[in-house]
Amino acid sequence: MILELQHIYKNYDQDKLVVPVLKDVSLQIEEGEYVAIMGPSGSGKTTLMNIVGCLDLPTSGTYILDGRPVSELKEKELTRVRRDTIGFVFQNFQLMPRECALDNVCLPLIYAGVSKKDRRQMGMEALERVGLSDRADFKPTQLSGGQKQRVAIIRSLAMNPDVILFDEPTSALTSREIDELFNIIRKLKSQGCGIVYISHRLEEVLDICDSVTILKDGTYIETKPIEEVTKDSLIKMMVGRELSDIYNIKRQKPGKEILRVENFSDSKHFRNINFNLHAGEIIGFAGLVGAGRSEIMRALCGVEKRLSGDVYVKGKKVEIKDPAGALKNGIGFLTEDRRADGLALALPIKTNINMNSYEMISKGGIISLKKETERAEKYSKDVRVKTPSVMQLSGNLSGGNQQKVVIAKLLCRNPDILIFDEPTVGVDVGAKEEIYKIMEELTAQGKGIILISSYLPEVMGLSDRLFVMAQGRITGEFNYDEIKVLKEEDVLKKASVE
Repeated sequence: MILELQHIYKNYDQDKLVVPVLKDVSLQIEEGEYVAIMGPSGSGKTTLMNIVGCLDLPTSGTYILDGRPVSELKEKELTRVRRDTIGFVFQNFQLMPRECALDNVCLPLIYAGVSKKDRRQMGMEALERVGLSDRADFKPTQLSGGQKQRVAIIRSLAMNPDVILFDEPTSALTSREIDELFNIIRKLKSQGCGIVYISHRLEEVLDICDSVTILKDGTYIETKPIEEVTKDSLIKMMVGRELSDIYNIKRQKPGKEILRVENFSDSKHFRNINFNLHAGEIIGFAGLVGAGRSEIMRALCGVEKRLSGDVYVKGKKVEIKDPAGALKNGIGFLTEDRRADGLALALPIKTNINMNSYEMISKGGIISLKKETERAEKYSKDVRVKTPSVMQLSGNLSGGNQQKVVIAKLLCRNPDILIFDEPTVGVDVGAKEEIYKIMEELTAQGKGIILISSYLPEVMGLSDRLFVMAQGRITGEFNYDEIKVLKEEDVLKKASVE
């Protein structure tokens, strides 16, 4: 056995309150074993990973690593464990933005005292193993999501750790990059490396894991061998409902047209795009990576420029030059990268929720602190953010709760049109269900939603009308009755049109 956690509890102090995050969680990992950790948003998965990685210590309970309790280790020994024994691949990669790929890979070797000449050679060999030797001098901003992921992985492998922790490793990857990642993971497993894996993608867990441990509200539920679970049983353990029920939101009868886009084109991403949206309606956009879906919506909201085309909001032609102009015209945009574009992670929930609407609670340039708190509490409650206080830092929230804070920030402006770009990327099935419920409530209020999703069951299951894109063009359009009998392969055919 490589490591074992026995009856772990973890509490945090928040605004003079003791907040329990983990309650009586036990876990063990054998050599070469692949363990998945799953649970709804806020269930304590990342906190558990931080404890396993010795980045945090439990409030109580026992953590045994290589036969020795971690509580007995001195700080120097804990540092050695973090560097040599346990590798950690974080959800957001945590690469040094100003350093090249090679220097990022070599970072652990520097702390281990390896000479400059040797670590450069070792770093180049590692980059070559994952096909990135020609990107050695590239900085993270010049790399794709999959390339950054590979840099993060080989950095974690620099000291040949006994255990590697993966926190949502595929959330920013294409299908091809996911296949490449799994090949690396299978090789590690065959070499006896223990792996702990957090993922919201059920198919991945069923495909490559040996067992799955379920958490809910910080409490250990159970651990089962992977051959004893199915996609439906996993979902039921986490949220208490069957898979088929998750997309079963209440449909609204479409009202008046609230948005029309005509002949939208830019220089290279999309051309001659036409669609409309009605009150109470969800329209979905499906397509492969690079099809132009996000670029259309970013241009619609003034984030990027378009060359031609017209936008009509409630029948009136509007000129939207920036995101502030979009909000003034009743269009809210939920970006696909909440951490980079949607949140100020170092600021509290209260500030993030009010960020786009401080002028609505200000007079003479002075903010009403009472209204700021009241609005934050109202909207965080409306979208069911799990937090003991709106003063909690947004960066300390789970992925699903971070996403709900971004939604609350949009709702503060009460837009009639909401664009959700990959709203459930990097969140678990429990948070997905809650986000779908929010969408149902918004359409019931007469708001229209544009949904972009690369996950076909989601975009097909939620849309009243579905647009399929390929290479910057709309190649297919389906109404609700057609979607109900549509197969995923039919959508993929339209998404692959040359």
